[in-house]
Amino acid sequence: MNMDSDLQIAGDLMEVPHLLQPEREHPVTVAEFAGLAREIAADRDRWAPHVEYDATTRWYHRLRTGPGYEVWLLSWVPGQGSGLHDHGRSSGVLTVLQGELTERTDRGVRTLRPGTQRIFAPGYVHEVANDSLEPVVSLHVYFPGLTEMPMHESYQGRCAPAGQETVTA
Repeated sequence: MNMDSDLQIAGDLMEVPHLLQPEREHPVTVAEFAGLAREIAADRDRWAPHVEYDATTRWYHRLRTGPGYEVWLLSWVPGQGSGLHDHGRSSGVLTVLQGELTERTDRGVRTLRPGTQRIFAPGYVHEVANDSLEPVVSLHVYFPGLTEMPMHESYQGRCAPAGQETVTA
């Protein structure tokens, strides 16, 4: 029977600091960007003071930038929407902070509730709207930072394509 422990074989990793990965100041992976969005979402004191509502257009405020990314806070009053669009060469994380948004894609309709995250790659086409009777606040992380938002023909008023069901997240 082998009586050697992992610690005896490998040594204490804390004694070998050059083997430890340094903590990154900024996210670089999709998982880290999703984690950044969850971290900001959980800290209401960080984002709530910046929220405003505009009856004429979606309101937005840039909360943070870093090398190759930006974080936006958006508010949506009832009836406001993005129109069908993609995000050019940017990937992103959409997190609902307060209220409910509706997301329409060629695959159907999804209700996004507080805490829901949608992660998307470049070329992902969707339409997001506040179809509820209450204001909504959402957080958007784009990497690289958003430089274009090409518009497409709207799904509004269309049913989900044949064989596709409406989904609720």
